[in-house]
Amino acid sequence: MSKKMLKNGAAAAAIALSAGAAYAECGEITMTEMNWASSQVVSGVAKFILEQGYGCTVEMIPSSTVPALASVAETGEPDIVTELWINGAPSYEKLEAEGKITTLTDVLSDGGVEGWWVPKFVVDEYPEAGTLEGILANPELIGNRFHQCPEGWGCQRANDSKTQAFGVVDAGIEVFQHGSGETLASAIAAAFENKEPWFGYYWGPTAILGKYPMVKIDLGEYNAEVHTCDSDPECPNRGVGKSEYPVSPVKTVVTTAFLEDHPEEAAFMKNLSFTNAQMNSLLAWKEANTASTEETAVNFLTSQPDVWGAWLNDAAKEKLAGLLQ
Repeated sequence: MSKKMLKNGAAAAAIALSAGAAYAECGEITMTEMNWASSQVVSGVAKFILEQGYGCTVEMIPSSTVPALASVAETGEPDIVTELWINGAPSYEKLEAEGKITTLTDVLSDGGVEGWWVPKFVVDEYPEAGTLEGILANPELIGNRFHQCPEGWGCQRANDSKTQAFGVVDAGIEVFQHGSGETLASAIAAAFENKEPWFGYYWGPTAILGKYPMVKIDLGEYNAEVHTCDSDPECPNRGVGKSEYPVSPVKTVVTTAFLEDHPEEAAFMKNLSFTNAQMNSLLAWKEANTASTEETAVNFLTSQPDVWGAWLNDAAKEKLAGLLQ
C-alpha cells in the first residue's frame, strides 16, 4: 500500500470512527494536548482508545508544561496530563505531595533526552563548534544565536539559567525566543536546507532528531541540585551553578479525583507507554505523510495491535478489534 493510500485510509477511518457512538458509562473527561508532536501523538492515541474502547467523551485542552500544572493546582483540571517532562516542572512534586495528582507511568519508557545541539555538518567543517568552549570562543560559527525553547515550556526557565551560568550572552550570542515547537523545528530544517549554522535547545524523541544529524553539546556533569534550581523561578541561585540536562523522566499523571472515579480508564493510561524508538518511528511517519495527529493515531492502531492490545481491558479490546479489523 502506498503512503498516500495509507494516509487517506487512516484519515477516512479517523473521521468515521470519531463520529461513532459515545458510550455513557465513562462520561466526560479532560486531557492535555501539549504543544509538541510526541505529546500530541500520545494524546491522540489515548483519546481514540478512551472514546472508542471505554466510551468516554474526551475534551482536549491545548496546553504546555507550566500552564497545565497550574491549571490542575487551581481548578483540578485537566483530568489527564499525558506527557509531563518533570525535570522542567518544579510544581510536580508539590502537587503530588499534596495529593492533587497521581503519577501513573513513564509514558516514554526509556525517558526523554534534552540538550543543546549543533548540526553535524557545522561540526564536520569546524570541529571547535562541537564543544561549548569552542562555541563561546567562536560564536560566529553558530550564527551568534542560541535558539531558545518556546514560551511557557519548562525548558525555557532551565535554558535561561544555563545560558547565564555558562556565559552564552556574555560571549555575544543572542538568545532567540521561539513562540512554538513548530518554529523551533522549522529553524533546524531551514538550517539544513540552506547549510547555515544553528545552535540551540532540542529534545527527543522527535522526528527532527531522527531526520537531521545533530551533535549534542557536552555541558559537563549533571548536578541534580543545580538543575532543579535552574527550573525553579523562586530559587535564589538560578543562573549560578552549571549542570548538564539529565535523561528526563516523562510521565503520565492524573488528578487523584480522576483515579478514584475512573479506575478502568486510569488502568489503561497506566499501561500506555512508548519507547523512544517507537515514538521516533511514529513521528517520522507523521512527517513523511504530512499526516494529522488523528491519522497518525489510526496508523498506529491499525498497524500495531500487538502493542496497544496489551494496554486494554477485555471489553475495550473487543470494541476496538471490531472497529479496526
